[in-house]
Amino acid sequence: MREVGRPVVGTSLGDVWQDVVTGQPDPEQWIIVTAAVVALAAVLLGPPWRVARNVVTIAHEGGHALVALLSGRQLTGIRLHSDTSGVTVSRGRPTGIGMILTVFAGYVAPSVIGLLGIMMLKAGYITALLWLSIVVLAAMLLMIRNFYGVLSIVVTGAVVFGVSWFTPDEVQGAFAYLFIWFLLFAGVRPVIELQSQRVRNPSPHSDADQLARLTGLPGTLWVGVFLLVNVAVTLLGVWLLFF
Repeated sequence: MREVGRPVVGTSLGDVWQDVVTGQPDPEQWIIVTAAVVALAAVLLGPPWRVARNVVTIAHEGGHALVALLSGRQLTGIRLHSDTSGVTVSRGRPTGIGMILTVFAGYVAPSVIGLLGIMMLKAGYITALLWLSIVVLAAMLLMIRNFYGVLSIVVTGAVVFGVSWFTPDEVQGAFAYLFIWFLLFAGVRPVIELQSQRVRNPSPHSDADQLARLTGLPGTLWVGVFLLVNVAVTLLGVWLLFF
């Protein structure tokens, strides 16, 4: 753990590694609450949401990619677009439980990642969380197949790296809680946007409609499942932190 008041410019790999393996104390409660309020505002307000939603897309497509690999599919590429949409392509059986889980994973990934992050933060592993995020982003970068996707991953990774390397524990803690609160809260809004888009401009390519074809269950039902899972996960994350 860094010594209080030690110059940040003196950070070394050994200092960071010590923070990764030993953990840090939680920020003060008011910092955690403020981070939650700011994260919620970023989800609810239009201008910040349009920028921050790129992080949600990274988590969404990362969820597809991870579950595709875990279910034995061959991951061939990920694309992230400037309109905050994305595509993850994998090869394997076009039907079956592996394909169902792969398609299902996208919309629940941000909230689930947020919950896992809350667990790490409660255990004190603030720097470890930031560096795990960098490792995951680096792994995703290898599969990105378009320029905007590369730009999104590199900029996000650079921000996380800068905070983890150049800032004191207090700033890292505030940033980590803001980051995780945002992912936890941000899982709900895209599901609502999905259903709104399905009503205005139906598309057979949405995750819900792909699941409808794979399972025979209505796409609207799958939207409801996404929403139920994300709301439940969000409430669990809040409960873990405050109760």
